[in-house]
Amino acid sequence: MNSYRGRFAPSPTGPLHFGSLVAAVGSYLDARANGGEWLLRIEDLDRSRSRREAADTILRTLEAFAFEWDGEVVMQSRRLDHYHAALTRLQLDGEAYPCACSRREIAACAPAPAVDGGLVYPGSCRAGLAAGRVPRAWRMRVPDREIAFDDRVQGPVQQNLARAVGDFILLRADGQYAYQLAVVVDDAAQGVNAVVRGVDLLDSTARQIWLQQCLALPTPTYAHLPVVTNAAGEKLSKQTRAAAVDAAGGSAVLAAALHFLGHPVPPEVRSGPLHDFWRWAIAAWSMAQVPVQRGVFPG
Repeated sequence: MNSYRGRFAPSPTGPLHFGSLVAAVGSYLDARANGGEWLLRIEDLDRSRSRREAADTILRTLEAFAFEWDGEVVMQSRRLDHYHAALTRLQLDGEAYPCACSRREIAACAPAPAVDGGLVYPGSCRAGLAAGRVPRAWRMRVPDREIAFDDRVQGPVQQNLARAVGDFILLRADGQYAYQLAVVVDDAAQGVNAVVRGVDLLDSTARQIWLQQCLALPTPTYAHLPVVTNAAGEKLSKQTRAAAVDAAGGSAVLAAALHFLGHPVPPEVRSGPLHDFWRWAIAAWSMAQVPVQRGVFPG
Protein backbone atom coordinates (compact mmCIF):
# COMPACT_ATOMS: atom_id res chain seq x y z
CA MET A 1 0.00 0.00 0.00
CA ASN A 2 1.47 3.36 -1.04
CA SER A 3 1.73 6.18 1.53
CA TYR A 4 0.07 4.11 4.24
CA ARG A 5 -1.30 6.14 7.16
CA GLY A 6 -2.85 4.25 10.03
CA ARG A 7 -3.88 5.25 13.52
CA PHE A 8 -4.75 4.08 17.01
CA ALA A 9 -7.56 6.03 18.69
CA PRO A 10 -8.28 4.97 22.29
CA SER A 11 -10.90 6.56 24.51
CA PRO A 12 -9.41 7.78 27.82
CA THR A 13 -11.99 6.23 30.13
CA GLY A 14 -9.45 4.11 31.98
CA PRO A 15 -6.00 2.54 31.65
CA LEU A 16 -4.98 0.46 28.64
CA HIS A 17 -6.33 -3.09 29.02
CA PHE A 18 -5.44 -6.21 27.04
CA GLY A 19 -8.22 -5.72 24.48
CA SER A 20 -7.01 -2.21 23.68
CA LEU A 21 -3.43 -3.46 23.51
CA VAL A 22 -4.47 -6.02 20.87
CA ALA A 23 -5.93 -3.22 18.73
CA ALA A 24 -2.81 -1.12 19.22
CA VAL A 25 -0.51 -4.00 18.26
CA GLY A 26 -2.55 -4.90 15.17
CA SER A 27 -2.78 -1.34 13.87
CA TYR A 28 0.87 -0.61 14.63
CA LEU A 29 2.22 -3.72 12.94
CA ASP A 30 0.05 -3.26 9.86
CA ALA A 31 1.34 0.29 9.47
CA ARG A 32 5.00 -0.58 9.98
CA ALA A 33 4.86 -3.75 7.87
CA ASN A 34 3.52 -1.61 5.02
CA GLY A 35 6.24 0.99 5.51
CA GLY A 36 3.67 3.50 6.71
CA GLU A 37 2.96 6.01 9.44
CA TRP A 38 1.11 5.26 12.68
CA LEU A 39 -0.76 8.16 14.25
CA LEU A 40 -2.16 8.44 17.75
CA ARG A 41 -5.48 10.14 18.54
CA ILE A 42 -7.19 10.40 21.93
CA GLU A 43 -10.96 10.22 21.45
CA ASP A 44 -12.07 12.23 24.46
CA LEU A 45 -15.36 13.66 23.18
CA ASP A 46 -17.42 12.00 25.91
CA ARG A 47 -16.94 14.55 28.67
CA SER A 48 -18.78 12.46 31.25
CA ARG A 49 -16.43 9.47 30.87
CA SER A 50 -13.11 10.85 29.62
CA ARG A 51 -10.33 11.51 32.10
CA ARG A 52 -7.14 13.46 31.44
CA GLU A 53 -5.20 11.22 33.80
CA ALA A 54 -6.38 8.18 31.84
CA ALA A 55 -5.06 9.70 28.61
CA ASP A 56 -1.69 10.33 30.27
CA THR A 57 -1.61 6.76 31.57
CA ILE A 58 -2.36 5.35 28.11
CA LEU A 59 0.47 7.37 26.56
CA ARG A 60 2.94 6.28 29.25
CA THR A 61 1.93 2.63 28.78
CA LEU A 62 2.41 2.81 25.01
CA GLU A 63 5.81 4.42 25.50
CA ALA A 64 6.81 1.73 28.00
CA PHE A 65 5.97 -0.94 25.39
CA ALA A 66 8.16 0.97 22.88
CA PHE A 67 5.39 1.98 20.49
CA GLU A 68 6.61 4.87 18.33
CA TRP A 69 3.97 7.13 16.79
CA ASP A 70 4.36 9.74 14.09
CA GLY A 71 3.57 13.39 14.71
CA GLU A 72 1.74 14.95 17.63
CA VAL A 73 -1.01 13.26 19.59
CA VAL A 74 -4.40 14.62 18.48
CA MET A 75 -7.05 15.31 21.13
CA GLN A 76 -10.63 15.33 19.86
CA SER A 77 -11.71 17.74 22.58
CA ARG A 78 -9.57 20.41 20.87
CA ARG A 79 -11.20 19.94 17.46
CA LEU A 80 -14.81 20.94 18.10
CA ASP A 81 -14.69 23.71 15.50
CA HIS A 82 -13.93 21.12 12.80
CA TYR A 83 -16.95 19.01 13.77
CA HIS A 84 -19.12 22.13 13.81
CA ALA A 85 -17.97 23.00 10.28
CA ALA A 86 -18.80 19.51 9.01
CA LEU A 87 -22.22 19.58 10.66
CA THR A 88 -22.94 23.00 9.19
CA ARG A 89 -22.13 21.72 5.71
CA LEU A 90 -24.49 18.77 6.16
CA GLN A 91 -27.20 21.10 7.44
CA LEU A 92 -26.84 23.44 4.46
CA ASP A 93 -26.92 20.47 2.08
CA GLY A 94 -30.12 19.19 3.69
CA GLU A 95 -28.44 15.96 4.78
CA ALA A 96 -28.83 16.75 8.50
CA TYR A 97 -32.07 17.77 10.19
CA PRO A 98 -33.20 18.76 13.71
CA CYS A 99 -34.89 16.17 15.90
CA ALA A 100 -37.13 16.83 18.90
CA CYS A 101 -37.66 13.19 19.94
CA SER A 102 -36.88 12.00 23.43
CA ARG A 103 -35.63 8.48 24.10
CA ARG A 104 -39.03 7.57 25.51
CA GLU A 105 -40.79 8.76 22.36
CA ILE A 106 -38.40 6.79 20.15
CA ALA A 107 -38.86 3.66 22.24
CA ALA A 108 -42.63 3.97 21.91
CA CYS A 109 -42.61 3.79 18.12
CA ALA A 110 -39.25 2.35 17.02
CA PRO A 111 -39.81 -0.34 14.37
CA ALA A 112 -37.01 -2.65 15.54
CA PRO A 113 -33.79 -2.97 17.56
CA ALA A 114 -30.81 -1.33 15.87
CA VAL A 115 -27.67 -3.20 14.92
CA ASP A 116 -25.68 -1.28 17.55
CA GLY A 117 -27.93 -2.26 20.44
CA GLY A 118 -30.15 0.82 20.36
CA LEU A 119 -33.38 1.31 18.44
CA VAL A 120 -33.94 2.04 14.76
CA TYR A 121 -35.02 5.67 14.55
CA PRO A 122 -38.61 5.79 13.20
CA GLY A 123 -38.10 9.02 11.24
CA SER A 124 -40.56 11.06 13.27
CA CYS A 125 -38.85 14.40 12.56
CA ARG A 126 -37.53 13.61 9.09
CA ALA A 127 -40.11 15.75 7.29
CA GLY A 128 -39.82 18.62 9.77
CA LEU A 129 -40.60 19.38 13.39
CA ALA A 130 -44.21 19.24 14.51
CA ALA A 131 -45.74 22.52 15.65
CA GLY A 132 -44.51 23.55 19.07
CA ARG A 133 -41.63 21.06 19.14
CA VAL A 134 -38.12 22.24 20.04
CA PRO A 135 -35.07 20.57 18.47
CA ARG A 136 -33.00 18.46 20.86
CA ALA A 137 -30.45 16.95 18.48
CA TRP A 138 -29.37 16.77 14.83
CA ARG A 139 -29.68 13.61 12.75
CA MET A 140 -28.16 12.36 9.49
CA ARG A 141 -30.49 11.26 6.71
CA VAL A 142 -29.66 7.75 5.51
CA PRO A 143 -30.57 5.99 2.25
CA ASP A 144 -32.74 2.90 2.01
CA ARG A 145 -30.09 0.92 0.16
CA GLU A 146 -27.08 -1.27 0.84
CA ILE A 147 -23.72 0.24 1.64
CA ALA A 148 -21.02 -2.33 0.93
CA PHE A 149 -17.29 -2.58 1.56
CA ASP A 150 -14.63 -5.27 1.69
CA ASP A 151 -13.15 -5.66 5.13
CA ARG A 152 -9.57 -6.94 5.14
CA VAL A 153 -10.36 -9.38 7.95
CA GLN A 154 -14.12 -9.95 7.98
CA GLY A 155 -14.58 -10.05 4.19
CA PRO A 156 -17.50 -8.50 2.25
CA VAL A 157 -19.87 -6.49 4.44
CA GLN A 158 -23.24 -4.98 3.50
CA GLN A 159 -25.59 -2.87 5.58
CA ASN A 160 -28.85 -1.09 4.82
CA LEU A 161 -28.64 1.95 7.08
CA ALA A 162 -32.37 2.69 6.98
CA ARG A 163 -33.14 -0.78 8.33
CA ALA A 164 -30.09 -1.24 10.54
CA VAL A 165 -30.04 2.06 12.46
CA GLY A 166 -32.22 4.67 10.76
CA ASP A 167 -31.27 8.34 10.66
CA PHE A 168 -28.47 8.59 13.21
CA ILE A 169 -27.32 11.26 15.64
CA LEU A 170 -24.66 13.81 14.68
CA LEU A 171 -25.11 16.26 17.56
CA ARG A 172 -26.59 14.98 20.80
CA ALA A 173 -29.13 16.68 23.02
CA ASP A 174 -26.35 17.51 25.50
CA GLY A 175 -24.43 19.44 22.84
CA GLN A 176 -21.84 16.73 22.30
CA TYR A 177 -20.79 15.74 18.78
CA ALA A 178 -21.33 12.08 17.96
CA TYR A 179 -18.47 9.64 17.51
CA GLN A 180 -19.54 8.85 13.95
CA LEU A 181 -19.09 12.44 12.80
CA ALA A 182 -15.88 13.12 14.73
CA VAL A 183 -14.06 10.00 13.56
CA VAL A 184 -14.86 10.70 9.90
CA VAL A 185 -13.69 14.31 10.14
CA ASP A 186 -10.52 13.37 12.01
CA ASP A 187 -9.50 10.47 9.76
CA ALA A 188 -9.82 12.72 6.72
CA ALA A 189 -7.96 15.61 8.36
CA GLN A 190 -5.09 13.32 9.36
CA GLY A 191 -4.91 11.64 5.98
CA VAL A 192 -5.69 8.22 7.44
CA ASN A 193 -6.20 5.78 4.58
CA ALA A 194 -6.08 2.47 6.49
CA VAL A 195 -8.20 1.86 9.59
CA VAL A 196 -7.37 -1.17 11.74
CA ARG A 197 -9.60 -1.47 14.83
CA GLY A 198 -11.79 -3.83 16.84
CA VAL A 199 -14.69 -5.67 15.24
CA ASP A 200 -17.04 -4.07 17.78
CA LEU A 201 -16.91 -1.04 15.46
CA LEU A 202 -17.72 -3.00 12.30
CA ASP A 203 -21.40 -2.05 12.45
CA SER A 204 -20.45 1.65 12.58
CA THR A 205 -18.50 1.52 9.34
CA ALA A 206 -21.44 1.91 6.93
CA ARG A 207 -22.52 5.07 8.75
CA GLN A 208 -18.99 6.45 8.45
CA ILE A 209 -18.78 5.60 4.76
CA TRP A 210 -22.11 7.37 4.16
CA LEU A 211 -20.81 10.46 5.96
CA GLN A 212 -17.61 10.34 3.92
CA GLN A 213 -19.65 10.25 0.72
CA CYS A 214 -21.87 13.15 1.77
CA LEU A 215 -18.88 15.25 2.86
CA ALA A 216 -16.87 14.33 -0.27
CA LEU A 217 -14.13 12.76 1.86
CA PRO A 218 -12.02 9.73 0.91
CA THR A 219 -12.92 6.32 2.30
CA PRO A 220 -10.02 4.41 3.88
CA THR A 221 -9.59 0.65 3.80
CA TYR A 222 -10.93 -1.14 6.89
CA ALA A 223 -9.71 -4.13 8.85
CA HIS A 224 -11.73 -5.16 11.92
CA LEU A 225 -9.81 -7.33 14.34
CA PRO A 226 -11.46 -9.80 16.71
CA VAL A 227 -12.06 -8.33 20.16
CA VAL A 228 -10.95 -9.88 23.41
CA THR A 229 -13.78 -11.10 25.62
CA ASN A 230 -14.00 -12.27 29.21
CA ALA A 231 -15.28 -15.71 30.22
CA ALA A 232 -18.87 -14.40 30.01
CA GLY A 233 -18.39 -13.40 26.38
CA GLU A 234 -18.33 -9.67 27.16
CA LYS A 235 -15.86 -7.38 25.41
CA LEU A 236 -13.10 -6.24 27.75
CA SER A 237 -13.75 -2.68 28.85
CA LYS A 238 -13.84 -0.46 31.90
CA GLN A 239 -17.49 -1.43 32.35
CA THR A 240 -16.54 -5.13 32.54
CA ARG A 241 -13.71 -4.29 34.96
CA ALA A 242 -10.91 -5.19 32.58
CA ALA A 243 -7.52 -5.13 34.29
CA ALA A 244 -4.84 -2.71 33.14
CA VAL A 245 -1.95 -4.21 31.21
CA ASP A 246 1.40 -4.14 33.01
CA ALA A 247 4.17 -2.83 30.78
CA ALA A 248 6.69 -4.43 33.10
CA GLY A 249 5.79 -7.69 31.35
CA GLY A 250 7.52 -6.36 28.24
CA SER A 251 7.75 -8.60 25.20
CA ALA A 252 5.79 -11.41 26.85
CA VAL A 253 2.66 -9.23 27.08
CA LEU A 254 3.03 -8.03 23.49
CA ALA A 255 3.58 -11.63 22.38
CA ALA A 256 0.29 -12.62 24.01
CA ALA A 257 -1.49 -9.87 22.05
CA LEU A 258 0.17 -10.97 18.81
CA HIS A 259 -0.66 -14.63 19.48
CA PHE A 260 -4.30 -13.58 19.91
CA LEU A 261 -4.07 -12.12 16.40
CA GLY A 262 -2.96 -15.43 14.93
CA HIS A 263 0.80 -14.98 15.13
CA PRO A 264 2.54 -17.40 17.53
CA VAL A 265 5.77 -15.86 18.80
CA PRO A 266 8.97 -17.92 19.25
CA PRO A 267 10.10 -18.35 22.87
CA GLU A 268 13.35 -16.47 22.34
CA VAL A 269 11.44 -13.46 20.97
CA ARG A 270 8.79 -13.64 23.68
CA SER A 271 11.45 -13.45 26.38
CA GLY A 272 13.76 -11.00 24.60
CA PRO A 273 14.05 -7.21 24.61
CA LEU A 274 11.31 -5.02 23.15
CA HIS A 275 13.46 -3.89 20.22
CA ASP A 276 13.94 -7.49 19.08
CA PHE A 277 10.23 -8.24 19.53
CA TRP A 278 9.13 -5.38 17.30
CA ARG A 279 11.71 -6.18 14.63
CA TRP A 280 10.54 -9.80 14.49
CA ALA A 281 6.84 -8.90 14.68
CA ILE A 282 6.97 -6.35 11.85
CA ALA A 283 8.66 -8.88 9.59
CA ALA A 284 6.20 -11.64 10.55
CA TRP A 285 2.97 -9.64 10.34
CA SER A 286 0.29 -10.80 7.93
CA MET A 287 -3.33 -9.64 8.05
CA ALA A 288 -4.27 -12.95 6.40
CA GLN A 289 -3.36 -14.77 9.63
CA VAL A 290 -5.77 -12.76 11.80
CA PRO A 291 -8.78 -14.85 12.96
CA VAL A 292 -12.10 -13.90 11.39
CA GLN A 293 -14.05 -14.40 14.64
CA ARG A 294 -15.77 -11.43 16.21
CA GLY A 295 -14.94 -12.16 19.84
CA VAL A 296 -12.38 -14.50 21.37
CA PHE A 297 -11.73 -15.46 24.99
CA PRO A 298 -7.96 -15.95 25.26
CA GLY A 299 -7.20 -19.41 26.53
